[in-house]
Amino acid sequence: MQTQNINKTTETMEKPHEIVPFMNTLTSVVNKVVKDGYTHSFKIEDKKLLSSTNDQSYEPDEVKIVNFYRFEGQSDPGDNAIMYVIETTDGSKGTLIDAYGAYADEGVNKFMDQVEEINKKAQKKDKE
Repeated sequence: MQTQNINKTTETMEKPHEIVPFMNTLTSVVNKVVKDGYTHSFKIEDKKLLSSTNDQSYEPDEVKIVNFYRFEGQSDPGDNAIMYVIETTDGSKGTLIDAYGAYADEGVNKFMDQVEEINKKAQKKDKE
């Protein structure tokens, strides 16, 4: 699986707009963000974000998307994936990985859409 469309990949989380061409596989990106301290593995369960590391669950307003990466399979659309780099209000940091496109999990999409909307509103308020 090669990354064909990476959204603002980062060398470090402090440089969110720097493109890093060497991070072209899901495994290499996961390894990089784990080294940067994003060690929790998250999933969506019962409309909440759940850390499989400590069994803590989070509502959309307790989650911030730090970055995300899209990976496109060379020949099979079923290989498309998206990885979200996430921080929570209690300081937990980790990743959520899902299929991308036709095979995406509807629950993940709905939850992450809520998170994005909340984050946009918060950013807009901060600017006022």
